[in-house]
Amino acid sequence: MRILIINTSERMGGPAVAAGRLMEALKNNGIKAKMLVRDKQTDRITVVGIRNNWLQVWKFIWERLVIWKANRFRRHQLFTVDIANTGIDITHMPEFKQADVIHLHWINQGMLSLRNIRQILESGKPVVWTMHDMWPCTGICHYAKECDHYEKACGHCPLIYGGGGKRDLSARVFQKKKSLYATAPITFVACSHWLEEKAKRSALLEGATVVSIPNPINTNLFRPHDEREARRKCRLPEGRRLILFGSFKITDERKGAKYLIEACRLLADKHPEWKETVGVVVFGRQSEQLQDQLPFKVYPMSYVQNEHELVNIYNAVDLFALPSLQENLPNMVMEAMACGVPCVGFNVGGIPEMIDHLHNGYVAQYRSAEDLANGIQWILTETDYAELSEQACRKAAANYSEGAIAKRYTDIYNKITGEYA
Repeated sequence: MRILIINTSERMGGPAVAAGRLMEALKNNGIKAKMLVRDKQTDRITVVGIRNNWLQVWKFIWERLVIWKANRFRRHQLFTVDIANTGIDITHMPEFKQADVIHLHWINQGMLSLRNIRQILESGKPVVWTMHDMWPCTGICHYAKECDHYEKACGHCPLIYGGGGKRDLSARVFQKKKSLYATAPITFVACSHWLEEKAKRSALLEGATVVSIPNPINTNLFRPHDEREARRKCRLPEGRRLILFGSFKITDERKGAKYLIEACRLLADKHPEWKETVGVVVFGRQSEQLQDQLPFKVYPMSYVQNEHELVNIYNAVDLFALPSLQENLPNMVMEAMACGVPCVGFNVGGIPEMIDHLHNGYVAQYRSAEDLANGIQWILTETDYAELSEQACRKAAANYSEGAIAKRYTDIYNKITGEYA
């Protein structure tokens, strides 16, 4: 059986990392898998890149122009929604023709248009679509937040300047998706039970098959190592308790850096002695911007793609803080837990499925800097930290190992290829 995994990027962003890990998990379990991407960043021979020329750049710009016009020529939410009006026809490519199953992942920003997806469905090949956010089941948004319009029909979109209207851009794209999904059946896979529940409420996916399968992780790579050695490799001090915060882009409002800043200030006020004993490791683009905003010593690092370097970073810290306001099943929580690092995050999306409150980490009240501070303090002062660390590691190994996830996807592939035979 040959599987073709499709994602916009090879390595940039959580969905890209998850898609790449699934490819490796399938290959390690006897399934022939390749990955097709618009943006190729490594020399892996099983990843096929589509030549990125000025036409692809223009397609991305054209999509933004349509959104800009719908927003009355304002930048309002210009890069937080997608309409998939431009993309690449991949059905003529040899990798597509050779594949038995087409497995879509995050395909926005010029990778596939709705028309391209229709071409894929009309080819007769079975399609699986792993949802890394809500976009496949909404009109144009990746996270609906408090909006429930997608449960019936999008329109009056809060992400369109002025609130949109009954026939706004979100409504038109919603109807196009509804027509598209009627072309042929798609098996939708949500990476968390939270997203599965959201998807099943969508009017777009009424009658569709929706299941929940988490992303895989290589637990032979992401595992506990000696902390002292990890700190030496990362050039981090031995004498401090270290909090880790990371993101592709630190200033992304969705990642909630302001809540971490406030939580640390509360902790510094409560424990002024911590200013000399606690530090914050920040990795990601623009990480240096937090140096003057946190009351603790900050150790900024650039965005890290090398997984061996990531393992060292996780093993060098005492806890991972993820104050995200919107999340599906964050890879970083999975990675940290697999390395035996307890996590604290808000009660949102798939985070409470990963962190078992007061067992292997701390689930804080949503948007509460005070409770985030409570979680950080609890982990840093927990007398049986070793047990907390071990439970985090066990949870990751039991739920996210490559073999277990590959088996669940293989069962789906076998089922749908049998139906198409």
